[in-house]
Order: sequence, then C-alpha cells, then structure tokens
Amino acid sequence: MSDGVRLFGALIAFVGGAFLAVQGRLNGELGHVFGDGFLAALVSFGGGLALLLLGVPTTASGRAGLARLRASLRAGRIRWWQCIGGACGAFFVSTQGLTVAALGVAVFTVAGVGAQAVSSLLVDRAGLGPAGRVTLTVPRVAGAGLAVVAVAVAVSDEIGDPSALWLALLPAAAGIGLGWQQAVNGLVREAAQSTRVTTLVNFSTGTAVLLVVCAVDVAVRGLPSTAPAEPWFYAGGVLGIVTIGTAVLAVRWLGVLLVGLCQVAGQLVGALAVDVVAPAEGEQLSAVTVVGTALALLAVVVAARPRRR
Repeated sequence: MSDGVRLFGALIAFVGGAFLAVQGRLNGELGHVFGDGFLAALVSFGGGLALLLLGVPTTASGRAGLARLRASLRAGRIRWWQCIGGACGAFFVSTQGLTVAALGVAVFTVAGVGAQAVSSLLVDRAGLGPAGRVTLTVPRVAGAGLAVVAVAVAVSDEIGDPSALWLALLPAAAGIGLGWQQAVNGLVREAAQSTRVTTLVNFSTGTAVLLVVCAVDVAVRGLPSTAPAEPWFYAGGVLGIVTIGTAVLAVRWLGVLLVGLCQVAGQLVGALAVDVVAPAEGEQLSAVTVVGTALALLAVVVAARPRRR
C-alpha cells in the first residue's frame, strides 16, 4: 500500500476526530438544555439515522450495497454479531451520562482512550479488522502509550472527585468496545462494499440501543420541559455520520490502532479550535491542553513509523 493512501486515510480519520469534538460540544449543550444526556444522544443518533435512511435505501448504489451485505450474511462470510458495532458507540455515549458527573471529563476521557488504545492493539494483533493481522511493534505500543499520556496531560486540570474512580471501569469497558467496533465496521464495509451502508447499519444499532435506554430513563425521570430552538443543536447526527464514515473508510488502510490515534489527535485539535472560536462559559484555553494536543500528534507519528529490520 502506497504512503499516499495511508496519508489520506490518516487525514480523513483526523478530520473525523475533529468533527467528533464539535459533536461533543453540541451534544453536551443539548443535554444541558434537556437535562438528560441520554435523550441528547438519542436525538443525535436518530437524526443521523433519518438522514441515512433518506440517502441510502433510496439510491441504486445504496440498495446494491444492502443486497451485497444481505448476501454475505446468508453465505456466512460475515456474522450477524459483526453488524452490531454501533451498539458499542451507544454504550459509550450512555456511560457519559452515567459517570461524567461523578468522574469529571478528565478521568472519563483518559479511561476511555486508554482502554481503546489497548483494545486496538489487541484487535489488530488478532487480525479482527479488514487490514488483517498487524504485529505488535515498539513504535505502535509506544504510540498508543503516548496517546494516553497526551490525553491525560490535556485534561489534567479537570480532574474530578477521586473517591469515584471505581466508576472509570464503565468508560474503560466502553473504550474496549470502541476498538472492536472499528474492526467489525470495517468488515461490514468490505462485505457491503459501501461506506454509506456500513454507516447506516452502525447508526441503526446505536439508535436501537439508545431507544431502550431512553425509554427506561423517561419512565423514571419524565420528558424534558424545554428544547432549544436553534437548529445547530441538532446537527450532531450529521457530524456523527462524518466521524463513523471516515473511520470505516480509513480502517482498511491503517488498521484499528492508527485510526483510533488519528481520531484522538483530531478530537483534541478540534476541541482546541472550538475553545478558541467559541469558548464555553467560564472556561479558558490552558497551556496543558496545548501541550497534550501536541503530544497526541506526536503519538500518531511514532505509531506510524515502520519497524526497523
């Protein structure tokens, strides 16, 4: 595979991570207005699913991709459980609503990224993704470790209540699922030969999980009394489509680990840009955030280095 293709894959995964940072800000604000993070996540997933239902089954290429996926399932070339990667994304979003208030954003992010880095290394080593088996090398392991350090540095001034650290097991479990999600999404893409179809499958399973979670949540807490009138609060689904689509496309060229690291770097750079352009109330840009972002970019470079013979 040429260096140009790998560079393009890294670039689009990075862009997907930057979109994820913007999506996080919008969903966070929407959840604040609703007073319910689960419902905000459902609005985001559901909005993306609605757009994909309008743009995939209604086109000839989309129907052809769905037919290829259906044929692969019937022939056993791909299993049904490899088509439910979106459930891991929904679980990750759900853990935000369950743990961020107690843990703080910092511990939640470090636990999730650390577990995802380890999961990505193991998934690549086992050959579960479309890129096949990728051996553990010193640069790859060092890059994964450096990414965790980068995130820890970037959010070090936001550490929450240490007494609730046991809750970090939930985002850690969700982070492990994200590594597996990227691998199986890549396999679905190979079976369907369509990034749009894979993204539709991902959003369908994620929305189904969140519908169940929100049904329980609403039964306990009730529906929110207000909703924002500004249309940009509901753009999370569009941004999520870009994030999932770029990862699905890039994972067959880069493997799960490098896609994850590129997304982490893009997410930190995107968050940095959002803080500069539209800082949240009461927050200001800190030096540790800039240092952590620079370390994340270095982590991608280190992990991408070929092993010396």
